[in-house]
Amino acid sequence: MNISTKGRYGIRMLVDLAQHKDAGLVQIKDLAQRQDITIKYAEQIISLLNKNRFVRSVRGAQGGYEIIGNAKDYTIYDILTKIEGDLSVVDCVNDETYCNRTSACASRNLWVGLNNVIKDYLSNITLQDLVDQTINTSDLYSI
Repeated sequence: MNISTKGRYGIRMLVDLAQHKDAGLVQIKDLAQRQDITIKYAEQIISLLNKNRFVRSVRGAQGGYEIIGNAKDYTIYDILTKIEGDLSVVDCVNDETYCNRTSACASRNLWVGLNNVIKDYLSNITLQDLVDQTINTSDLYSI
């Protein structure tokens, strides 16, 4: 399993949108600039987030993007699986037909267990947890 930049940047963009929820719509250029992502790549990712109903878009000169719902309702696992697809560490974990040795494989339980640990970990962290961590971290450096 390897989380791509699309998954990592998608999480960052959602955290940013959650942080700016009370400020209204966020324009893609501002979001891209704050997250140090090219506008073109940010547009690709925001389109994916929009398609998966994490954000909504409003067109027009005063348009932009905003997160749908509450950050506490989105787990990192849910977000990453929508962006990345299957997060399994090996293909045979979710597809027993992938390998003809699945039923007799001595190491399959190892991979299933590791997959479960990753899923449980990411399922217990919400987008709000990341927002709160970011706020707490920035408070440490205030003057």
